[in-house]
Amino acid sequence: MKFLSEFHFTRHRYTMFYTYLLESLINKSWYIGYTSDLRNRFISHNKGKNIATNGKKPWKLIYCEAYVDRVDVKKRERFLKSRFYII
Repeated sequence: MKFLSEFHFTRHRYTMFYTYLLESLINKSWYIGYTSDLRNRFISHNKGKNIATNGKKPWKLIYCEAYVDRVDVKKRERFLKSRFYII
């Protein structure tokens, strides 16, 4: 994991990665995922463009975390899925 103090900020933009938790408004089930574009990913879930979530839409975003390292966000997603038994 990298800490904020390890980054040298310049005018360059960093890509952020997000781990997120969705809850189905149909049956209250959860979906955990990660993305670099949270807004568009959320929209695609609610439009039915994801096979895993299509049958339980609409969804609401109930939690998210932001990371600057793709490795960290993948580890966090894996951890959350293992803790909540959601894969």
